[in-house]
Amino acid sequence: MNDALYVWLGVVGIAATTVVTRASFLALGRRAQLPPVVERALRHAPAAALAALIVPEVFAHGGHVAFGLDNVRLYAGLAAVGGFLATRSMVWTIVAGMAVFTALRLWA
Repeated sequence: MNDALYVWLGVVGIAATTVVTRASFLALGRRAQLPPVVERALRHAPAAALAALIVPEVFAHGGHVAFGLDNVRLYAGLAAVGGFLATRSMVWTIVAGMAVFTALRLWA
């Protein structure tokens, strides 16, 4: 088989898997319920996914883990957390984090 066929088989396989897993909740409805333990665990999935995206971006710099005082992303993240705790607003969280990040990148 040539490489193009492998690529198309991969694309079709991934598409079919996506459609089947997402459509199963619509097609089966209430007939297929998740166990309560799984439902409780899935409540934490959005926070875990967000942490999995943010933590490497804050602490990884240039291919290395950076916990030092020269890590401007760490200060921006702390400012974003402070902005959220002070206002409970996502917009002000982003504004606080980006303002500190931009100021430190431009003037530090």
